[in-house]
Amino acid sequence: MPTERPPVKRIRWNQAYRIVPSRFPPVGVYDRIADPADLDALFAIEALTNPRLREEAGALKQVPQEHRISGPGSTPVMAAFTHLNPEGSRFSDGTWGVFYAAHSVATAVEETVYHRERFLAATAEPACDIQMRCYRTSVDSKLHDIRGGWATAHDPASYVASVTLARELRAADSSGIVYDSARHHGGECLAAFHPDVVAPCVQAQHLVYRWDGTRIAQVLEVNELKRSKTDKPSAHNTRQEDS
Repeated sequence: MPTERPPVKRIRWNQAYRIVPSRFPPVGVYDRIADPADLDALFAIEALTNPRLREEAGALKQVPQEHRISGPGSTPVMAAFTHLNPEGSRFSDGTWGVFYAAHSVATAVEETVYHRERFLAATAEPACDIQMRCYRTSVDSKLHDIRGGWATAHDPASYVASVTLARELRAADSSGIVYDSARHHGGECLAAFHPDVVAPCVQAQHLVYRWDGTRIAQVLEVNELKRSKTDKPSAHNTRQEDS
C-alpha cells in the first residue's frame, strides 16, 4: 500500500478515447438539458414512470451539483457516474463512478478487449459479434500522476491497492488519476473522479469485437457507405426494368 500520495500534474490531452458496448448511439437525458441545475427536477418528473431513471437518479445524488455537466455530448460522461458496476474496477469499489479513458484508440481497444474477453469467457458465450462505439473527449485538468511507478496500483491481476489509493485521493478531493495501461504496453489512461474533469464526448469509430468462443480474435472498424440519392432508380425506370 502506498505510503505517500502521488504528485499532481496538469494533464492536457487534446484527444482521449472511451469505448463502450452498444448497438446504437442514443441521445440521453443529459444531452437534452442545458443547465445542470435542472437535472434533479427533470429526473423527479421522468422517474415517475421510468424505473431505470429512478435507479439512475439515485446514483446522480452521489455526484456533487458543482461537478455535473449537461448538454450535447454529456451523456457518455455522466453515464459513467450513474450506471455503477457493482463489481468495481481499478479505481472504484463499486460504490462510486469513474470515467475511464485512454490516450489513444489502440489503448482503449486493448483495455476493453481484455475486460470483454473475461466476461464472455465467464459466461461461456458462443461465437458472436459485439458492437461497440468509441467516444472522443479531451482533458485539461490537474490529476494525480502514478505513471512510471506505484507498481501495486498498476497490478494487472488485483485492484486492492488501486482502489485503496483511489479512496484516499477521492477523500482528499482529487480530480482523478493518470496511469499506465496494464493491457497495452506504453499506453496511458486516465480515471476521472468527476464528470467536469473531461470535455463532453463526440461520437468516433464504430467497432465490432469478434468473439470466436475463446477469445476476441478480431477488432473491426465499421464504416457507413453514404449513398447518393441519384443512385435510386426512378419509378419510371423501375417500371421499364420490370416490363
